[in-house]
Amino acid sequence: MANCKKHLRVDLHTHILPKRLPDLSKKYGYPGWISTEELPNGKQRMMLDGKPFRDICCNCWDAEERIKEIAETNVDVQVLSTIPVLFNYWAKPDHCLDLARYLNDDIAMTCQQYPNKFIGLATLPMQAPDLAVQELRRCVNELGMAGIQIGSHINDWNLDAPELEVIWDACEELDVGIFVHPWDMEQTGRMEKYWFPWLIGMPSETTIAICSLIFGGVLERHPKLRFCFAHGNFALILAGGAFPYTLGRIEHGFQVRPDICAVANKVNPLSYIGRIWTDSLIHDEDALELLIKKIGIDRIILGSDYPFPLGEHKPGELVSNSEKLSEEDKAKILGGNVFEFFGSRVDKKLFIQ
Repeated sequence: MANCKKHLRVDLHTHILPKRLPDLSKKYGYPGWISTEELPNGKQRMMLDGKPFRDICCNCWDAEERIKEIAETNVDVQVLSTIPVLFNYWAKPDHCLDLARYLNDDIAMTCQQYPNKFIGLATLPMQAPDLAVQELRRCVNELGMAGIQIGSHINDWNLDAPELEVIWDACEELDVGIFVHPWDMEQTGRMEKYWFPWLIGMPSETTIAICSLIFGGVLERHPKLRFCFAHGNFALILAGGAFPYTLGRIEHGFQVRPDICAVANKVNPLSYIGRIWTDSLIHDEDALELLIKKIGIDRIILGSDYPFPLGEHKPGELVSNSEKLSEEDKAKILGGNVFEFFGSRVDKKLFIQ
């Protein structure tokens, strides 16, 4: 029988949005924006260009409902970040900044109301790096947010795009964690059926993002940056993208074709193990064991994707019920490693009751 000793549980991977998303298509004069409308059953419907996009429950916006639900699953603290579909990197920069400020103010207000239950991550207009840095500084210095959530790519830029260097400089200076979430997967042609964008496209996005940071020299140029990648399970699926599983292939390619792989960074990819965090969203104990072996016990953080169906519905249960992990290792994953990821921006003492 697994030891059910109580450890502090901090869920890094949860999503939230304001209770109301206005119709920005009318405000800005062009389509593509998500809005919300209330339903008679107490739910809301996310709308995209006048068509239903997704129905959501009150736990997507109601802080008190979230607190009640996480108590039922033994989670102590949630890290709040926006729903990735709201990144809107495709939009005009000023309009994306306007929405980002609205989303960030809402998350910050929730964190201020319940300071021992929530930690906030900001979203930025990453397609306009100067505006992104401006909003990053506001969110950290004025709103007290602990880090940022970004997409796995920024339109046509991978994460090694030179345009993003000013953002990485600012993240190092401000000592914030960077949570990378796969998004904007291909959804047409061969990827159209069977939920392939989420089951297969997301693993590919995660691996492209990690390899871009390594091969593009971002981690080499910015030794203080801390990246955590969402959906640890996606990193291990046998699909087009599987960073820990294909790490040997990636490193072998670096060795045998340096003329292709090592054009921007001559450092072996294996040297960056220990610089990369992932969440624990695995759903399988064997996969968790492999993730720990490849990424390291100190670099895995509890993450559930609350409140969405692909997530772990009882956050941390796989870890806490494991017969293979020591209590010390369980404590690291469930609530210890996250504070190292956030560095100076989060004081662990505030969350220990």
